[in-house]
Amino acid sequence: MPKQSFKVCLCWRRVFKTRVVEPPLDIKNAFYSFSPSGMMTVDDLLRFLIDHQGQKNATKEDAQAIFDSLKHLNIFQRRGLHLEAFFRYLLGDLNLAHPPSKVHHDMNAPLSHYFLFTGHNSYLTGNQFSSASSVEPIKDALLRGVRVIELDLWPNSSGNDVNVCHGRTLTSSVGLQKCLEAIKENAFKASEYPVIITFEDHLNPNLQEKVAKMVTETFGDMLYTSETENLEQFLSPESLKKRVLISTKPPKEYLEGNTQGEEISENEGGTVANECQSSSQWNPPEEGEHVPEEDEGKVVPEYRQLIAINARKLKGGLENWLSDDPKKVSRISLSEQKLESVAKTYGTKTVMFTQRNLLRVYPKRTRLDSSNYNPFVGWMHGAQMVAFNMQGHGKRLWIMQGMFRANGGCGYVKKPDFLLHRGPNDEVFDPNLPWDVKTIMTVKVYLGEGWHQDFHHTAFDRYSPPDFYTRIGVAGVPADKDVKQTATVEDEWLPVWDEEFKIQLRAPELAVLRIKILDYNTTGRHYFGGQVCLPVSELRTGIRAVPLHDKKGNKYKHARLLLSVKFEAP
Repeated sequence: MPKQSFKVCLCWRRVFKTRVVEPPLDIKNAFYSFSPSGMMTVDDLLRFLIDHQGQKNATKEDAQAIFDSLKHLNIFQRRGLHLEAFFRYLLGDLNLAHPPSKVHHDMNAPLSHYFLFTGHNSYLTGNQFSSASSVEPIKDALLRGVRVIELDLWPNSSGNDVNVCHGRTLTSSVGLQKCLEAIKENAFKASEYPVIITFEDHLNPNLQEKVAKMVTETFGDMLYTSETENLEQFLSPESLKKRVLISTKPPKEYLEGNTQGEEISENEGGTVANECQSSSQWNPPEEGEHVPEEDEGKVVPEYRQLIAINARKLKGGLENWLSDDPKKVSRISLSEQKLESVAKTYGTKTVMFTQRNLLRVYPKRTRLDSSNYNPFVGWMHGAQMVAFNMQGHGKRLWIMQGMFRANGGCGYVKKPDFLLHRGPNDEVFDPNLPWDVKTIMTVKVYLGEGWHQDFHHTAFDRYSPPDFYTRIGVAGVPADKDVKQTATVEDEWLPVWDEEFKIQLRAPELAVLRIKILDYNTTGRHYFGGQVCLPVSELRTGIRAVPLHDKKGNKYKHARLLLSVKFEAP
C-alpha cells in the first residue's frame, strides 16, 4: 500500500498509508441488483440508467458510449463492467449531477419573463473605492455568461472624451471605446443571447452625441434599436440573438432632475473626487434642481435613438415607483435597501410590475469591498436584473453562478410560472404569504476524491493529510434556507462520509444546492477545499458525481464528490 510522509523536523517524519476507497454499500447493491452475475452488460447498464438514475429517455447508444469511455482503463473487460469499472464510471464526467446542457427553456417570451445574469460596475477590478478600472473584468464576465454589463460614463479630464469609472471615488478610469470593443469581441462567445449595456450617464449633450457615434460605429448591425420610442411589450431573447441593446434614461429625464444617474443617491456624501468628476466641465444639477430651458433644447436625437430599453427615474413614493403603464414598458433601478422596503409593503405590486417591466437591483453604497447581497429577495419578487459585483468571490457570488448554470449557462433563466401567472381578477403571487412544502430533497454524501492531484500534499496541513468535512445546504426563499454538515474524516485524502440529509423545499424552482468542503483546523480557521452551487430544478437524480470549483468559480481538474439525489412528495 503506498505511503505519504510529512517532514516534522530534521530527524522525524510522519508517515501515513494511502488507501484505495472501496465502493460504498449503496453502489455495490445497485451494481449487483442490475447485474447478478457480477458483470454488467450494455443492456444491464441501460436498465440501471432508466430505473435507478431516472434517465427515462436513455438509449442503448447512451449505455454504449459509457462502455466506450472506459475502454482505455486497465480495469475494463470486453464482456462487460465489473464493480470497479462501474464505480469509476459513477465518478466520471458522463455521470454528473448537473451535466453541461443546451438551452432548453422557452426563449420566445418577453425579456421581462426571465432572470438575467447581471453585473454591477462591470469595469472595476476590485473594491468600489480605489481599485483600477479595466476591460478585463468585462471580458471575464461575458465569458462566464453575464448578459448585462454596467458602464458609468463620465467626461475625461479635458472634457472632450468619455471615460468609464466609478464617480466620487479614487478608482481609475478606462476609455469607453476600449470597453465597447471588449464587449463586441466577447459578447457572444459564451452565449448567443442578447447583451444589454446599462449606461449611468453623467455627460453633457456634446459628449452624448459622441457616445452615440462610438456605439453605432463599434457595434454596427449588432446594435438593436427600436423603431418606436414606447414599446408595449419587450421582445424575446430568441428574437434578439447576437444583438446588443443599450438601456439608460432618455436624455430628457436626465435634464429634468436627477441627472447624476439612478445610483447617485446611493453615492452621495463622498468628498473625494476622481479624474472622471474632478476636472469635468459638466456639473450635473443636484436632485430636484431644474436645468435652464436652453439645455433642454440640446437633447441629442442620435443618443435617444440608441436606447432600446428605457430606464425611468423614480418619482413620488414607493407605490408610484411600481406604476405599470399598459401602453409602454420600462426599466427601473432600486438599491437592495429600497427593494427590501418595497417588498415588505408592496410585494404583490412588485410581482405584478415585473411581469411586464424590468426591475434592476444594485448593491448599497456601503459595500465598498465589492461584496454582494441576498439575491433571492429580488428573484422571489420577479426582479430580472439582480446586479452583482463579479470581481470577487464568496457565498453569494457562488449562489449567483449556481443559479445561472441553469438553461445551458446562456445567462437567461425563465422565471417560475408562479411569478408570471395572473388570475382572472388580476391576482398575482404574494411572496409574503406562507409557503407550502412542495418536495423533499434527500442528498446522501458518499465520498470525495481528487484533492491529492489538485493540491500540494501540505496545502491543508504541514504535518498530515487533510481532515475534510462537507457542508451541504440550500439557498433559496427564506423558508427553504438550510445547512447540514457531515462528520470530519481525519487524516484522509479520500474521505468517506456516507451520510444522508433531508431538506424540505417550498420553492424548488428558485433553490440552489450549496456544497462546500472544508479542512477542519483546531485553531478555528478551517481551510477551503472546494465548493459548487447547482440549480435544484436541474439536478439529475440517482448516484452522481459533482466536480468542485475554486473560490473564483473555476472547476478543479480532479476534486469531486460522489453523492445521490432523490426527490419525494412531502
